[in-house]
Amino acid sequence: MSKDILTVNDLKKYFVIGHTDLLRRNPITVKAVDTISFAVQEGETFGLVGESGSGKSTVAYTTIGMYRPTSGSIGFR
Repeated sequence: MSKDILTVNDLKKYFVIGHTDLLRRNPITVKAVDTISFAVQEGETFGLVGESGSGKSTVAYTTIGMYRPTSGSIGFR
């Protein structure tokens, strides 16, 4: 029986890259990853494929904890 060792549900990662005003009230946000879900089962090989700039590295960095997700959940074992 296969068991999920990694689950990612509705992952979102947004970055604030600036503001539209001097008082920093209106952030300019880039949606690097917008709602991705997947599961990796024990013994399975998983590949994430996409164009340059599509968010593959951001998904990886967020999944391993280098970035905090904007929303969503990540479960290991």
